[in-house]
Amino acid sequence: MPMYKRVANYLRGSVLCRVESPCPERVLNLCAVRKIPFWDLRWESELSFTMRLAAGVLPDLWQAAEQTGAQVELLEKQGAPFFLRQFRRRYALLLGFALFWLLLFGGNFFIWGFEVTGNDVVSTQTILRELEAYGITVGTSGFSIDQEDMRNHVLLKLPDVSWLAVNVRGCVAHVQVVERQRPPQTIRDEEICNVVAARAGLITKIQALDGEAKVSVGSTVTEGQLLISGVVDSPQSGVRLLHGLGEVWARTWHELSVAVPLTEQQRTGEGEVNRYYAVDIGKQRIKFYGKGSVTGGNCDKIIRYKPISLPGGFRLPLTVVVEEVTHWETTTWERTPEDAQREGEELLLRQLEEKLTDGGSITDTQFTAKQQGDFLLVTLQAECLEQIGETVTIAEMPGG
Repeated sequence: MPMYKRVANYLRGSVLCRVESPCPERVLNLCAVRKIPFWDLRWESELSFTMRLAAGVLPDLWQAAEQTGAQVELLEKQGAPFFLRQFRRRYALLLGFALFWLLLFGGNFFIWGFEVTGNDVVSTQTILRELEAYGITVGTSGFSIDQEDMRNHVLLKLPDVSWLAVNVRGCVAHVQVVERQRPPQTIRDEEICNVVAARAGLITKIQALDGEAKVSVGSTVTEGQLLISGVVDSPQSGVRLLHGLGEVWARTWHELSVAVPLTEQQRTGEGEVNRYYAVDIGKQRIKFYGKGSVTGGNCDKIIRYKPISLPGGFRLPLTVVVEEVTHWETTTWERTPEDAQREGEELLLRQLEEKLTDGGSITDTQFTAKQQGDFLLVTLQAECLEQIGETVTIAEMPGG
């Protein structure tokens, strides 16, 4: 049977009947005279057969059977009418079925989720916050977005974004961002500049490439002090304005401290894993657990979001949320003061190396440790050699 006929028979419904008669041929003749369509005729014996016919013509078969003294037994019902009839009194199921189609079609007229791409400098939260302030948020109609007007308002709030577009596909708003490419901040050669001290220190070497040195080797300087001036006295013109440039090396001193705990909790075993499920509909969350999945200090919590989509990528405004909480058994482990001091020293050295300017080096270190309750306070006093000269324009200096 062709596919289209199978679909048509399913939609209108069909029945399978057994007919038993002393003269079965008369039953088939009457079906032909009354134009009763049937198919799948199968003989069971000389006096009985089965056949399938449309559900709507079953009364006509009964009338033909009465005229010939035949008996009709209904064996099977198939098709959409019989399938839907069994849900007549199942109101909750019908409501869920109607809600499904409402979410499937009606939900895709509104925004239920966002995907932001193209942003590296500006955070996704900042972009979504400005869109929400403009009026584009969860529940907004996807047909009411005026792209030009949206850009005119939102881009004023996002100085690092040069272009923005919101394209709604299904129930997801795809936000495309193009960030502004700002050139690195540089000082032009024609600008009047000074070299000042980035931090305090004892001068060991001065290289004034342009401008006049205002300090000498062996001088002690403070942070922000003028080292090389771009304003130089000239016998001919009185004053020359230059682009102060150079390097000033100095011995510097740093003091850093860190508190290292003397006790540490270690996890034992594999941990007990509990999973909590919820469904997000827009901004509303329906939880399928009790008072919540509150975690303590000995727990790890991982939240996974799984948007629901139909085959073909058709997104539904529903997101399954799975919270996975792992509870750990812990034991307290006490470390020796020597181990704690060793860890603190390594941490302080890394911090000091990050503070040094390019090319700087550590020339001398001295560590001290003092126990304070359950912590060991480790202190580093270090002497370094680094380039402390920093080029600034005169306008950037105090009083400039």
